[in-house]
Amino acid sequence: MDQPINEPKRCAWCGTDPLYVKYHDEEWGKETHDDRVLFEFLILEAAQAGLSWITILRRRENYRKAFADFDPVKVAAFTPEDVERLMQDAGIIRNRAKIVGAIANARLFLAIQKEFGSFDKYLYSFMPEGKAVDNKPDIRINPTSPESDAISKDMKKRGFKFFGSTICYAHMQATGMVNDHLLSCDFRSHSLITLI
Repeated sequence: MDQPINEPKRCAWCGTDPLYVKYHDEEWGKETHDDRVLFEFLILEAAQAGLSWITILRRRENYRKAFADFDPVKVAAFTPEDVERLMQDAGIIRNRAKIVGAIANARLFLAIQKEFGSFDKYLYSFMPEGKAVDNKPDIRINPTSPESDAISKDMKKRGFKFFGSTICYAHMQATGMVNDHLLSCDFRSHSLITLI
C-alpha cells in the first residue's frame, strides 16, 4: 500500500507502528540536557539489551511506575525487597540481572552527578567541543562511535551494567547527543543542532 501523498518522510527504522512513529517524530534525536530524562533512557536502554526497542517502548509506562517515575534518588534506595517486587511485575522485563543493574546504575548515576555537577556535564565532556554531533547519515547509521566507545568504557570502569558501546550509542541517539535522522527524513530539522 502506498503512503498517503502528504505523509511525511521518516527514518525507515520506525516503520508504521503508531508508538514507534510518535517516538521517532517527537523524541528521538531531540537534544535534552535534563538529567531526569537522561536517567530514564539509561534505565530503558539497559533494559533493552538483547531485545527490540519497541518491546521496551510498549512497557515504558510500566517502567515509569515500577522505577519511581525515573527518580534516581528513589531508585538508588531500592532494597532487595524491591528487587523481588519488580521480579513479580509482568509489566517490565523480569530479568534479575537487569533489575539489580538498574538499581546499581542509579547509585553510580548519583555519584557522577556529585562529581561533575550533573550527568549531562559528564556525558558531554566526551563530546567534540562539548556539543551534540550532527552526523548527516545518508542510508546507514553506525551502531557505535568513538564517543560511545569512550563513554561506555569509562562507565564500565565505574561499575555500570548493561551499557556497552552499542547501548550507549542508542542512548546518545535517543537523547539528541547525536542527530542520526537520515538526510531524507522530514523530522531531521526538528532535531538539527547548528554546530559552529
